[in-house]
Amino acid sequence: MRALRILFIFAILPAFMFLCSCGGGSSRSSSSISPSQTITTSGTNVASISVNGGPLGNYDDAAFASVTVCVPGTSTCQTVDNVLVDTGSSGLRILSSALTVALPQQNASNGNPVFECFPFISGYTWGPVQTADVEIAGEKASSAAVEVIGTNTPVPSGCLDFGLPSSGTLDALGANGILGVGLFAQDCGADCPTTIYYECPSSNCQGISESLAQQVANPVSLFATDNNGVIIELQAVSGGEQPSVSGSLVFGIATQSNNALGGATVYTANPTSGNFTTTYNGTAYPESFIDSGSNGFYFLSSSVSGVPACGGDASGFYCPSSTANISATNQGTNGTSRTVNFSIANADTLFGSNDSALADLGGPSSMSAPYFFDWGLPFFFGRNVFVAIQGQNAPGGTPPYWAY
Repeated sequence: MRALRILFIFAILPAFMFLCSCGGGSSRSSSSISPSQTITTSGTNVASISVNGGPLGNYDDAAFASVTVCVPGTSTCQTVDNVLVDTGSSGLRILSSALTVALPQQNASNGNPVFECFPFISGYTWGPVQTADVEIAGEKASSAAVEVIGTNTPVPSGCLDFGLPSSGTLDALGANGILGVGLFAQDCGADCPTTIYYECPSSNCQGISESLAQQVANPVSLFATDNNGVIIELQAVSGGEQPSVSGSLVFGIATQSNNALGGATVYTANPTSGNFTTTYNGTAYPESFIDSGSNGFYFLSSSVSGVPACGGDASGFYCPSSTANISATNQGTNGTSRTVNFSIANADTLFGSNDSALADLGGPSSMSAPYFFDWGLPFFFGRNVFVAIQGQNAPGGTPPYWAY
């Protein structure tokens, strides 16, 4: 039996708003993708990504990249592969079990080491905040704060109060780390609560207020150039499912000849939450978002969506008797709107294959009403998705924004 994993990678933080017509049919729809998609394959700002099952071979609909971390200012480096590319969070997180270089520890002003508890919808990560030069393709973020997941230091009660399971092992995380390349420069922001960062003199960790400069940072925002955002480019999935899919993570928006905004439509996001509005069947869901770290389309409940939920091993996903073709409309805070057509297939059937790229995978949102649309990795297949970082300059609108 293949391991099934619902991994919503969207931070549950106050700064991010704490988190993210239907009909039957037998044919698959195309999610309104452009037939003229071009995937960039060369350039110092281009990193290869792949949807290939990950390090355990059982992680469906997840894009992975390789990241090099170095002791700052030295050539003591390690390349870590199978790092999840996540547009729903910001910052680099690496499992301690995957890390062989010893990175310098970040300390509070009183000399105590700084740790972080970072909550995602699927679980929390806990570990020390350390410093690394982060290199991806030909880009470099110098002396970036990163989280090293996994430690013998006891988890503080404030972290456990989130009521989430730990994502501190390879089995739990399904990846060697998370590369958060989302809409924000820091992982928590100016209103970060004291249940996120801690100083730990020994086993008695105390919550602290961490300055923006010390917070785990979106490494893209620290690049010398190409630092205003990213483009996720993934091939379309032929026939709705494939063993694997390849593509590119392109750094910068309109900073080089290979990352022009072109004809993409800009959807500006709420500057606090990163969310926009999705309208389905006449009802608006303003807490919606685009998240490459989610492994499906997650939306509404089965009673609202009209798509039956699965039972058994595929619980948490949708299982229509025939593929459901669905339409919803995305609207940015700038008023720009566009209809997206997508499909939901039977998850039991999808998981019965040996394929890792599933274009029609989806499930009910994990939150109660008023619900949201989480446009997960299947949204990225066959289209180039731009992610513009708040506080940076980018064409087409004021970041943060999505464009596709």
